[in-house]
Amino acid sequence: MKKILIINGHPNPSSFNFAIAESYRKGAVEAQAQIETITIAELKFNPNLQFGYQKRTELEPDLIEAWEKIKNADHLVWIHPVWWGGLPAITKGFIDRLFLPGMAFQYRENSVWWDKLLKGKTAHIITTLDQPGWYYRLFFARPSINQLKKSTLQFCGVSPVKVSYIGIVKTSDEIQRKKWIEKVYNFGLKVK
Repeated sequence: MKKILIINGHPNPSSFNFAIAESYRKGAVEAQAQIETITIAELKFNPNLQFGYQKRTELEPDLIEAWEKIKNADHLVWIHPVWWGGLPAITKGFIDRLFLPGMAFQYRENSVWWDKLLKGKTAHIITTLDQPGWYYRLFFARPSINQLKKSTLQFCGVSPVKVSYIGIVKTSDEIQRKKWIEKVYNFGLKVK
């Protein structure tokens, strides 16, 4: 049974991202996957990596529990909006605080290389946009995807990482949103 972790990076519980996360969960439940969730906005933690990597900041209990879920998962599903081309601050803070040397990766002594400690995991990024996905890729070079997919997940060994764009959200009507909900449900249904 595949262990799926859904990580919701939107800070607003009434956002469309929450409907997307729930739709994915329902599809994955129907596919008989084992599901865990992390709603980053509900966690109690300081998102500021105050000392960088110079000095370790102790992890709060919610982050310790979140890391256990990440370690135990086979497949990570990241759901977040794109704001100013990037991730919401709370999502970035979650990554800064958890994807640490010795946990997600490990630098090698006297080397430019590193060990990828999350090998064996796969991921799917589902991101909402207020512009078409092709426009975000072509004109902005998709900075949030580069950051999360390449500079975080793949850097730590997660591969492959699939990307799906949902947008244009701000001008969408109920009919379009239902189509997106169905599409994301089918993503969950197909993960086996």
